[in-house]
Amino acid sequence: MENRAAATVDLRLEQARRLLDQDDLGLDALGAAVGLSPTHLQRRFRDQFGLTPAEYRAQRRLAALKRGLRGGQSVTHALYDAGYGSPSRVYEDGAARLGMPPLAYGRGGEGLEIRWSLVHTALGQALVAATERGICAVALGDDAAALERELRTEFPRATLQRVDSGRDAFLAPRLRAVADALARKSGSVPVELVGTAFQLRVWQALMRIPAGETRSYAQLAASLDAPKAARAVARACASNRVAVLVPCHRVIRGDGTPGGYRWGLPRKQALLASESLSSHAQTKGRA
Repeated sequence: MENRAAATVDLRLEQARRLLDQDDLGLDALGAAVGLSPTHLQRRFRDQFGLTPAEYRAQRRLAALKRGLRGGQSVTHALYDAGYGSPSRVYEDGAARLGMPPLAYGRGGEGLEIRWSLVHTALGQALVAATERGICAVALGDDAAALERELRTEFPRATLQRVDSGRDAFLAPRLRAVADALARKSGSVPVELVGTAFQLRVWQALMRIPAGETRSYAQLAASLDAPKAARAVARACASNRVAVLVPCHRVIRGDGTPGGYRWGLPRKQALLASESLSSHAQTKGRA
């Protein structure tokens, strides 16, 4: 009987998701449409999909806005087609998630100034890129040309300026902070996170995992009050652009194996080993 009731709720949640894909329904209207109370729907929907209905609706609007802008629509047409009620709403909501005004995003980052450089770190070569608000990308790799191509693909029309790390007063301290973070030295640097509402929640949760500790995808999902969203958490980790500063390397599989890593499994293993050793040394020193 309990299994049948749970299956019925799952079907209603899936129906709610499909309705949100088709229409901009509020929580009360959505609950009435699928036969669940608003409170119950809110809680179970978040458990199932990792987002509240409102966050899911906002994510769908943002995805539609991106498609419209990339497809050449004007901002006005794209925002109304995506379901935004006014230009002010799209700039308030969209800019917070895109990391730039929607028009700039639609033009491939046109008008955005990004300074970047390569720096040698404890894990090898890293490309570090920053806007005026903070670090927007840290990529690890052995091929400098491939790292640059990746950045240019992400922001094809931004003003990308490669600078000498030692001569640029703006970027130099940020490069040092990234190098220190990879070498397990203390320090901090502002980070600009650009993603969906759920991705931002996951990345912020990653930054709360202490160095020397790990979490499974399921544990991280549970910490977000979304215990059934382990796969969505894994996708958000894989979408992280800011290596080490947003420590997706601290998330492993439930069986204790390291799992994947955007910048290569050997680097993930090296990071975890270094953090574990450093944490053990600090604990021993306090004893």
